[in-house]
Amino acid sequence: MAPTSESLAAPATPAGAASGERREYRFARPVRWSWWISGGVFALVLLGVVDFLVNGRNWQWDVVAEYLFHPDILAGLGNTIVLTITCAVTGLIMGGVVAFLRMSSNPVFRVIGAVYIWLIRAIPALVLLLFIFFLAALLPQIPIGLPFLPPFATLPTNTLISQSTAAVLGLTLIQGAYIGEIYRGGILSVPRGQLEAARSMGMTHWQAMRRIIAPQSIRVVIPPLGNEMITLFKNTSLVFVIGYTELLTTVQLIYGETYQTIPLLVVACIWYLALTSIAMLGQRQLEKRFGKGFRGVDD
Repeated sequence: MAPTSESLAAPATPAGAASGERREYRFARPVRWSWWISGGVFALVLLGVVDFLVNGRNWQWDVVAEYLFHPDILAGLGNTIVLTITCAVTGLIMGGVVAFLRMSSNPVFRVIGAVYIWLIRAIPALVLLLFIFFLAALLPQIPIGLPFLPPFATLPTNTLISQSTAAVLGLTLIQGAYIGEIYRGGILSVPRGQLEAARSMGMTHWQAMRRIIAPQSIRVVIPPLGNEMITLFKNTSLVFVIGYTELLTTVQLIYGETYQTIPLLVVACIWYLALTSIAMLGQRQLEKRFGKGFRGVDD
């Protein structure tokens, strides 16, 4: 006899089971041994690191506690924070200019933007800072006027390029190149059809960029932009080569007198870790704020 649809749909009843009795089969979840193994290895490594930090005599934690809130250290930390905020603002503005040049319909502007990014990427940050600081050796007087004509006025380079000026100018130029590319990537992440649709509704180009493209690109821009700001905070330590007194320079001056190199470097690392952690928390909140409605933001 051919099987009916009912007989195909009904599960087979094991022998000895009562009529109408429902049999449930439970499958045990496989044990993921890799989790246990990796967790155990991580715990052993973590315990080893903690033991090294706690029982290592050369760390000199008493010296670390002595200098952690030392007035000179706090003064250097304040200079680092001021330099970071200043260069962050100027870098964001410079990045906007670079992004405009790179995405301009004018081919001359595009070439200028591309050459600028090429130069900044090619020249190491330390070399750029030193070059700006010692610019007076190449150009003692900065002329103001037209090329190949006598200048209207001249400005002394040594007066204009101080340690703080060289630090801000160098870090701004570096940040401008990378932030400009971050802006450009965020804008390009928005489909071009949205810009065309906005223009078809009567919006000007700048209205469409401000109301349609920019709000959508912010979500894409925030993670790399936050990472760039944290990198800027750490890159302020590079200005020690021109004698700007920030956190690392202050630490170097102190251990140059006390010869307590390791504990003072630990002091610097603690402050860098603390402020970087605060910046990462702020970045996370911005990602949640501008990423609402997108999958994976609140994971």
